[in-house]
Amino acid sequence: MGHNDPPGNIAPHIPADVFQRAQVTGQPFVFVVNDTPPAFPWARLLIPFAIAGAAALGTWGVVAALCWLMDVAAHTATVIGGAAGPIGVGGITLKLARKN
Repeated sequence: MGHNDPPGNIAPHIPADVFQRAQVTGQPFVFVVNDTPPAFPWARLLIPFAIAGAAALGTWGVVAALCWLMDVAAHTATVIGGAAGPIGVGGITLKLARKN
């Protein structure tokens, strides 16, 4: 579309000899425009859902990693406490784990 064309859909080009013949004979013009309805913009819908899904999966991954890290830290503290026995500093003794 050139800078002098009106906005919107314009008719296809008509050859000059066809136009002049139609004006002389009074023959009407029939324009056939193949207008297909626009397809549903799936990208406009799917991209936000893909981003939200990736964010949700990432959040669940972080939560799972933190749970695993806390589990490992608890087991490590239990093993160290069981192996070390009572710990004393300056006359205060603390027993970290009980042995039954």
